[in-house]
Amino acid sequence: MKGTTLTEQMRSLQDRFETRRLADRVLQVAFHDKLTEKDRAMIDDAMFFFLATVDGAGQPQCSYKGGPRGFVTIEDDATIVFPIYEGNGLYISAGNMAEMGKVGLLFIDFEAQRRMRINGVAEIVEDHPAYRSVRAAQLSIRVRITDIHPNCPRNVHKMQLVEQSSYSPQCEADDVGKAPWGDSFADVLPDSMKPEHMKKSK
Repeated sequence: MKGTTLTEQMRSLQDRFETRRLADRVLQVAFHDKLTEKDRAMIDDAMFFFLATVDGAGQPQCSYKGGPRGFVTIEDDATIVFPIYEGNGLYISAGNMAEMGKVGLLFIDFEAQRRMRINGVAEIVEDHPAYRSVRAAQLSIRVRITDIHPNCPRNVHKMQLVEQSSYSPQCEADDVGKAPWGDSFADVLPDSMKPEHMKKSK
């Protein structure tokens, strides 16, 4: 069952610009709820995606999620998992997912100039085997996919990767250093997030 429905407001705009029949065809042909081989390849190769969530009051959030290539795990043809790494301590996206569940993910391949949207229902997973060895992964998010569809590539600019972030978590044996928090945060950082020089200065 595809999760996207067309609202009255969407239909009104489609009628205004004479795209109702086109919209119906896009839903029929391009939308799907199971990962294809092409979808899987894009996810396996991804080093980032954009995550949209909303809280119970309707306040939206859009977050960048990055990691080493392959940091998003495909569990089956309708389920993906990604880690929540230690960050700024706000847990806005994770909190929104715990409260509301619904998410939208946008994957972009700038080199191939293509993009893909995934919508679904998210749940927090405390101890996922794919991320047990990654010290910076505090939680995992499992997304049950409701629909997948390509996004028009015409305005995706062609860009190339220069280098991976030096703070991108790898594995326990080769994990990265802590984020470069300034000294003004030293007294409020939990020990697990403190760089070594802050721990020694206590």
